[in-house]
Amino acid sequence: MKILLLGEYSRLHNSLKEGLQELGHEVVIAGTSDGFKKYPVDICFKENYKTGASLLSKKVINKLTKTDLTSIDLQNQFKKHQNNLKGYDVVQLINENSFYTVPKIEKKLLDFIFSNNKNVFLLSCGADVPSVEYAFQKKFKYSILDPYFEGKLSKRDYWSVLKYLTKPYQDLHKYIYKHIQGVIASDLDYHIPLKDHKQYLGLIPNPINTKKLVYSPLDLSDKIVIFHGVNSENYIKKGGPFFDSALKIIADKYPDKVEIIRTEDLPYNLYLEKYNRAHIILDQVLAYDQGFNALEAMSRGKVVFTGAEHEWLDYYNLKENTVAINALPQVSNLVKHLEWLIDQPENLLEISKNARAFVEKEHDYINIARTYLDTWKNHSKV
Repeated sequence: MKILLLGEYSRLHNSLKEGLQELGHEVVIAGTSDGFKKYPVDICFKENYKTGASLLSKKVINKLTKTDLTSIDLQNQFKKHQNNLKGYDVVQLINENSFYTVPKIEKKLLDFIFSNNKNVFLLSCGADVPSVEYAFQKKFKYSILDPYFEGKLSKRDYWSVLKYLTKPYQDLHKYIYKHIQGVIASDLDYHIPLKDHKQYLGLIPNPINTKKLVYSPLDLSDKIVIFHGVNSENYIKKGGPFFDSALKIIADKYPDKVEIIRTEDLPYNLYLEKYNRAHIILDQVLAYDQGFNALEAMSRGKVVFTGAEHEWLDYYNLKENTVAINALPQVSNLVKHLEWLIDQPENLLEISKNARAFVEKEHDYINIARTYLDTWKNHSKV
């Protein structure tokens, strides 16, 4: 099959592409490189007007004319690549806003995609209308919207999430669902809001290429290294302050047993270099399931504090704190689990082995690629 993967988040489409290619399919990724993370894409759309004088001019023009220069620029880039964006058997959108343009332009770009390709599928991955509505109605025990509800961040700070509650993005959502063959969730945080939706095709776990991620048994001969890699844009939304508060307590209590590494906004390759020595990775708090960063770290044998809620345990038939540590939005809880690992380091070794085995079993990129192929084939137009 000839397959176009539109957009990229946290290397999901790159890993899926690798699995599909192993199975003999022709695959192209088109999109931005997910900001500072700089993931590879075959057809690159650059997000210009993001910094300096160009950003200032964009803001002025937007205020005066309601025109978004980034969206106009991306539309022009799209037109240059149009011939390479048609004629595919399957197209998959990474998200309801795959091109990062305003809804009016997003519809125009998607109209070309829908008109010139056979079957288009949507991933529920990252914020979208179903997941944001579900969180906004406080149906989760906790969610990425908690800092907004608690007044820690403003509506403006949360625009990338709250925009999905506005009429233009609600209309874009309806337009997309009218034209797709179905929607697939990438993890439980998106599966739960979609469970009863008539166009929902099910959860397909994130694909992880374990061939590229070497498992390294943990070496406990020296200090235990804890790594906290911060994405400043999502620092509060991901629960970063909970981790930092817990780390301060741990640093004061275990100065001779623990080394703490904290970074901000590193490109993917440099991020990997920095966390290689770590035993423990602090990923995110306000989630039920693991995202890509957590799964890749688990595959390498790291002990990860991340989303590992009871819904996830039940889904995969696991016992608590055997594969990953469920990071609750409570500093005392985070400290308790860090102390448990520092005081009883044999737990680190056990969880490390279990984490790798779990990723190999449930997230193998070739098996996941097969599941995507079966899903696409079963719901494609003839």
